[in-house]
Amino acid sequence: MGLQRRSFLKLGVLGACALAAGGAAYRALRGPAAPGRFVLDGAARAALAAIVPAMLGEALPHGGDARSKALDGAIAGVDTAIRGLPLAAQQEVQDLFGLLALAPARRFVAGVKDGWPEADPAQVAAFLQAWRTHRLATLQTAYLALHDLILGAWYADAAHWAAIGYPGPLPELS
Repeated sequence: MGLQRRSFLKLGVLGACALAAGGAAYRALRGPAAPGRFVLDGAARAALAAIVPAMLGEALPHGGDARSKALDGAIAGVDTAIRGLPLAAQQEVQDLFGLLALAPARRFVAGVKDGWPEADPAQVAAFLQAWRTHRLATLQTAYLALHDLILGAWYADAAHWAAIGYPGPLPELS
């Protein structure tokens, strides 16, 4: 027995209402978004701590303390890069991290069932690949934003230039 048109429409309206209620509950719990500058809160930091290793892969050190320091440095670099964006772009990035922090949205859009600290690296890599090749341009743009922010922040640090064979800027331009 197939899904009839009327049932499909009812299901769509019910789903839209559920998303609206979830968004309203999120805003009620978290308060309205500040119109000012980007703030890297705990939820955004947790998402980045799961996403950065998936993006950087082998570029991150494998050792425990060195890896932890490199991850903290990468997250700080992303925060600095975001703060350098225009306010409108900062707000869009804030909205992206808000979406990734909201449990129903994280499950539906990113496919990450548990919180970011418990996310399996393979699961995070799969969600990033899905966003990279998604048919919706919005998710592709979100992937590209994360990609450019993370890799840009990583390779903005002169300590990582040797890994890609970049000798640094020409002395004449320094």
